[in-house]
Amino acid sequence: MVMKRLGATAQRLSTDPIRASSRTNDILMNNDDILLSTEQTEIPAGEPPVDQSEDEIIANLVAEVADAKRAADAARDQLLRAQADLQNFRRRKERETEERVAYANARLLLELLPVLDDFERAFASVPTGETEAPWVKGFELILRKLQMVIEREGVTPILGAGPFDPHLHEAISIEPSDEVASGEIIAEIRRGYRLNDRILRHSQVRVAN
Repeated sequence: MVMKRLGATAQRLSTDPIRASSRTNDILMNNDDILLSTEQTEIPAGEPPVDQSEDEIIANLVAEVADAKRAADAARDQLLRAQADLQNFRRRKERETEERVAYANARLLLELLPVLDDFERAFASVPTGETEAPWVKGFELILRKLQMVIEREGVTPILGAGPFDPHLHEAISIEPSDEVASGEIIAEIRRGYRLNDRILRHSQVRVAN
């Protein structure tokens, strides 16, 4: 590249020897400067690594261990929450299954209650002299079997006496009474029943005001 520049310049200045001589010297001096600059210029090989002290290395390691511990703690917490959610889900499903099984026969049991009512009213009207008759004893046995069937299914009677409870009782009438205090049940008209912890049928009662 430098030789080409010298050749071109010499050709242009060939008509003026003095000027050509001066120009040539300038070019040679510039060329020497370029070559010298090129020789002195080095491509940086990258900065050498900065030496770390032992304390700095230990501090960095401690920080990395702390970060790893925080990440492990977070992962453990997520795992525990996931296990708790799964356990709660299983318990909820088991409870729902138990409730479906427990109340699957609720409609059938509710339809059996009027039959039970009829039996109880029939026995309440049996003449005193016939309570020991064979046919009465036979119907008592049938009634007892029916009661045992619904009891096995979790059906229990509701007490139809004492204070009136709107969660358990249905007031058919409210009337004055000299026998019980206000808000007390005077008499039970139709017996109520629970199915496990639910109300299958409310008791129908008369309430004192």
